[in-house]
Amino acid sequence: MRAVITRVREASVTIDGQVRGSIGKGLLVLLGVGPEDTEAEALRLADKVAGLRIFSDDQGKMNLNLAAAGGEVLAVSQFTLFADTKSRRPGFTKAAGPTLAIALYEHFMEECRRLGFRVASGEFGADMQVSSINDGPVTILLDTDHM
Repeated sequence: MRAVITRVREASVTIDGQVRGSIGKGLLVLLGVGPEDTEAEALRLADKVAGLRIFSDDQGKMNLNLAAAGGEVLAVSQFTLFADTKSRRPGFTKAAGPTLAIALYEHFMEECRRLGFRVASGEFGADMQVSSINDGPVTILLDTDHM
């Protein structure tokens, strides 16, 4: 699995002109699923996202994790994180098919909820507009193959 995680002051996802999900302070997680990914990777990724100490403490140092910062999660499915860019027109055959991708996207969000976080989301496969006010900015790329 791959995730682009951005620390935000607020973020939202809109579908057909209607806000589908929104958060205040927290993490915007763009989440891609590969064909070999499993539930175990979804659990590891959720744990890693929750544990990253990327929120500032009283001294302005990145020492706080999501719970300590009182943050929320906005998870947006993003199959394009598995784009094959060898040519100028990206291919997406390296992304998981919808059945597996939906299941692991949902599993990731369930684990974030189980860890105690409010989780908002987009809609798998929908044309979404994602807005965010990035904080820092702090943006981190995670890949379960390298964690």
